[in-house]
Amino acid sequence: MTERANNQLFDAYFTARDMREVFCDQGRVQAMLDFEAALARAEARVGLIPQTAVAPIEAACQAGLYDFAALGEAIATAGNSAIPLVKALGKQIADNHAEAERYVHLGATSQDVMDSGLVLQLRKALELIESDLAQLAAILAAQAKRYAATPLAGRTWLQHATPVTLGMKIAGWLGAVTRSRQRLQELKPRLLVLQFGGASGTLAALGDQALSIAQALAEELRLALPEQPWHTQRDRLVEFGAVLGLIAGSLGKLGRDISLLMQTEAGEVFEPAAPGKGGSSTMPHKRNPVGAAVLIGAATRVPGLLSTLFSAMPQEHERSLGLWHAEWETLPEICCLVSGSLKQALLVAEGLEVDAERMARNLDLTQGLVLAEAVSIVLAQKVGRDAAHHLLEQCCKRAVAEHRHLRAVLGDEPQVTAQLSDAELDRLLDPAHYLGQAQAWVERALAEHFAWTA
Repeated sequence: MTERANNQLFDAYFTARDMREVFCDQGRVQAMLDFEAALARAEARVGLIPQTAVAPIEAACQAGLYDFAALGEAIATAGNSAIPLVKALGKQIADNHAEAERYVHLGATSQDVMDSGLVLQLRKALELIESDLAQLAAILAAQAKRYAATPLAGRTWLQHATPVTLGMKIAGWLGAVTRSRQRLQELKPRLLVLQFGGASGTLAALGDQALSIAQALAEELRLALPEQPWHTQRDRLVEFGAVLGLIAGSLGKLGRDISLLMQTEAGEVFEPAAPGKGGSSTMPHKRNPVGAAVLIGAATRVPGLLSTLFSAMPQEHERSLGLWHAEWETLPEICCLVSGSLKQALLVAEGLEVDAERMARNLDLTQGLVLAEAVSIVLAQKVGRDAAHHLLEQCCKRAVAEHRHLRAVLGDEPQVTAQLSDAELDRLLDPAHYLGQAQAWVERALAEHFAWTA
């Protein structure tokens, strides 16, 4: 049984299939071979190698021609994946076209192959992530608009605070997604660049044709040519990892909110139901937030992986020992975790189940106490801030002690009724009339989303 098969037990839960395909052995090897084929085309374009060598090299640059298990065994001795792959590539070409074999990998070094191959993989990963983020943003925008005026208890320090709206909460999730989309767009010019420096970054082996070949190679791979090779300057990769960390954290926030709202004691918002989803092995009644668990799990795991990328930044001189190696599986794993989190977020957001009646009942659990601020602010205009605050504080204590609704206690308090009518008190104790700028925040988040989408 292959290692890939062993990994499949949890892959469907934590990783999107299309992202795993980008970073599976086939994806890794093909990306490196794409570099080698492009290098041959570029060198032929500037006249360094004969045009007749290109077709045999390209024909051999197909990942399906190579034994991944044998490559894996060879990597343990070689120290990286490019050395045995280039050797196998040369043998493959020599078996069919001995003349072309001498032009394989000309002027490049192993890290050029691996890093540029990685960038090609990251471009595909970026496309997948951007697509899912765009879909998620559209769904959240629709949900925020739908529930823009639906009141629910705001919660601070996990306790009931003043009312908010569900749309405002969703708009908060949307805003974070929009900012992540902006960050990804901004980093593309820095991330999607060629790595090509040869042995020590000087491309000395290619002489005066070096820059022409580098430019041609970048064009062949549809990558930008950076100001210089970046063998031990890893900020580009770490920046991408950091933005993915922000995405994971923002999705984790979404998952945390959903899971808390799904708690039995709240029961206000739920993940979509499906046969066999969220059940318990022993308790038939359970409806567990299994999607939110992936979002929270990824948000928990990614920071540790990201710390590895940051720790690997101070690489030695022109080629690193060990620190570069620490990156190989780390950034791909971050991509995979974020992809799985996004897929679950899409499912959760699209099928969100909302119990507005339960929200209304929960808002009244404290029997009006969450609206004490509303009364205090209006009363302060009439009797002064300190006096109003002290009076409301005493009324709240009385309501708790006597197990009465705050409205009833306020109606019995002469100092209050002398200033506020019954109609005013009824309005002040209605959550729908104390939502502040909640709907305005929704509109602003939607405007930002649509401006970016356009």
